[in-house]
Amino acid sequence: MASKILIPDYEYKQRVERAARLIAEKGLDILIVNSNEADYANVRYFSGFWPLFERAGVAITPAGDAALMVGPESTVYASDFAKIDKIFTLMEYRESADPSYPELKPDTYKDVFKALGVTGSKIKIGVASFLDTNVIMMEGLRNNFPEAEIVRADDIMVQLRKIKSENEIACLREGFRIVELATEEVIKAIRPGVTECQMVGIAQKVIYENGAEYEGLPMYVFSEKSTRHAISRSSPHRVINKGDIVQLNLSAKIEGYSPSIGLPISLGKLTPERRAVLEFGYKAHEWTQKQLKAGVRASDIAKGYYQFFKDNGYEKNYLYGPCHGTGMIEVEAPWMETTSDYLLEPNMTFQIDTFVTTETFGIRWEKGVVIRPDGCEVLCNPDVLKIHELDF
Repeated sequence: MASKILIPDYEYKQRVERAARLIAEKGLDILIVNSNEADYANVRYFSGFWPLFERAGVAITPAGDAALMVGPESTVYASDFAKIDKIFTLMEYRESADPSYPELKPDTYKDVFKALGVTGSKIKIGVASFLDTNVIMMEGLRNNFPEAEIVRADDIMVQLRKIKSENEIACLREGFRIVELATEEVIKAIRPGVTECQMVGIAQKVIYENGAEYEGLPMYVFSEKSTRHAISRSSPHRVINKGDIVQLNLSAKIEGYSPSIGLPISLGKLTPERRAVLEFGYKAHEWTQKQLKAGVRASDIAKGYYQFFKDNGYEKNYLYGPCHGTGMIEVEAPWMETTSDYLLEPNMTFQIDTFVTTETFGIRWEKGVVIRPDGCEVLCNPDVLKIHELDF
């Protein structure tokens, strides 16, 4: 049965209202956020709409008026799914095949702004999702408003999304519940001779049967040398062999929220050298968890984490860490790095992401947490994350 855990309609309206206050504080006349199919988060955050093939955008004014902007083929789709009533069809959001739609009379950014009460030519436009705003969108804004000041406004979205509501946390928690089931089934099914993608298929079957709307990320089942990849894709051709280290990072999406669980497993008895790497990674993962609580500076944790690698002789095996934000996208701002000058706050959510790479293999321990005043709440069953040494 599909999950009934969701973000209620009133929360979408609250998000627009909070954004409007920040837009006013920054002296903007309007904010534009843009998204695509792969990184849909900012548009879905306000509208509940997830574009397919095409792009999408949301425009919000300081008065709290909002509009959804979609491509020519998404107008009806958006009207059925969106939590925003005002929907406009713009050529700037068409699909990458670049069709002309010669019979279409599309809307323009001017039409959108006018409908939201934004008039004049010398206006200040904030653009969030700057990395997901393509040249065509930016040219459209500049052609419609050649005298406007266009500024980057990603900080508004980070400020809005970094603190999660209890409804958002419930979606994450439900996603973790489903991922635990998928992880258990993959561990039961894996054996020498199967391919990486066959095991991804096992995980996909479980998450959809248990209420997920989609994968939270392209699910990882990497074996042996591929486990050195910090990010990668599973292969339908790579056969998993006895003695391999296999990295699992499985995920499930609920209402857009995309948690994952990562752990290495061994198809056979670990050598002492490999066991030492797994055990070090697990200790670094536990060390990180103990540091997490409200009021702690993120950079202090990141510096201590890097020092932990150095003190244990693993400095050359370090790539990044120790945490990244999580929510609608499995990896979202803010990251926790040695340059991260912010304090942890209650209801921030992170993936503790512990990656250790060697010349022949790599391992990752990963799970999600919520920051609380006196520590952190782990959102999955911690017993899932243990050293699995399978015997065949």
